Amino acid sequence: MTDTIFIQVQGGDGLLEAALALPPTPAQLLAALTGLGLSLEGDARVFVDDEEEPLALKGRGALERIRRGCRLHIVKCPRIKVAVHFLGETEDKAFAPGVRVKRVKAWAVERFRLDGNDAAEHVLQLCNATDRPVSDTPLHALTRRGDCAVCFDLVPEKRVEGAA
Repeated sequence: MTDTIFIQVQGGDGLLEAALALPPTPAQLLAALTGLGLSLEGDARVFVDDEEEPLALKGRGALERIRRGCRLHIVKCPRIKVAVHFLGETEDKAFAPGVRVKRVKAWAVERFRLDGNDAAEHVLQLCNATDRPVSDTPLHALTRRGDCAVCFDLVPEKRVEGAA
């Protein structure tokens, strides 16, 4: 029986799907990736969801961390350095490449000590831009080729007040 996993490549477009018998061996995973036209050359690493450590693709044992519906991230950056600016202050932290924007916002809210109401009224916006990535976007999807860093401003979300 096979199950579906999803694959995102740093610098690539969209989400790919692969059908694998789970949990796969490293050889089975590499064969599935090759079948999709992907290769793990050079310093490319594979991360599962938002886990901190990449998969070890040597050996014959099953890759138990790969489960049905998981998202694999094929990346060059083992860490994404994130800077968040808020009211003249900056906080920095390195995250795993599969960490989603919502987790970075939660970290920033804690670091800047925003209360629940203020947190709900703020969003992360890419520095020097108007782009506000959706909360389930993995950090590596926001990096430029060869760059392992993302900068955000924590800004108020626009509210529309009703007319009296």
